[in-house]
Amino acid sequence: MTKARDLASASIVPAAVSVTELGYIDGVTSAIQTQMNTKADASSAGTVTSVTAGTGLSGGTITSSGTISINTAVTADLTTAQTLTNKTLTAPIINLTLNAQVDTYTLVAADRNKLVTMSKGTAVTITIPTGVFAAGEQINVQSIGVGLTTISGGAVTITSTGSGTLGNAPILRARFSAATIICTAAGVFTVIGDIS
Repeated sequence: MTKARDLASASIVPAAVSVTELGYIDGVTSAIQTQMNTKADASSAGTVTSVTAGTGLSGGTITSSGTISINTAVTADLTTAQTLTNKTLTAPIINLTLNAQVDTYTLVAADRNKLVTMSKGTAVTITIPTGVFAAGEQINVQSIGVGLTTISGGAVTITSTGSGTLGNAPILRARFSAATIICTAAGVFTVIGDIS
């Protein structure tokens, strides 16, 4: 027989206490009220006992009280696409990708934000195609060969301080001259740089 059942059948137990109720205190080894006083209130937020490393938080194991710090220098996850909203980039590093060409070349969509180099001993032409680039996109070009590089538009409009009507056929001025081709509207480009 259990202690709770023994007490329930004893004559000193009040009639309002059931065997089930006495069973709740079976196994208690110290004052019940003292144990209850050490428990957190059900409405409290709880206690943090540790912080997992690598989450941008630091603080280690917290036994009774402590501080959790947020590491504001944690960088964005570079393995998945991220959206930045109202963020300031401090000291961003943007590396140019190179596209080395050795003969006359027509730009492609993949040339956005690249440096297209032209290396030939005789004159060459870079052609800007129609319908490939959108306003705000740019392509950098450099003539690294002794042959001068002409930037041609075909069916697009080019404005620059270079040769031709409205500068529509600018030429990189000398070996190692460079320029940037900027799309300012659909089919309209401005060329700025070391051109003639």
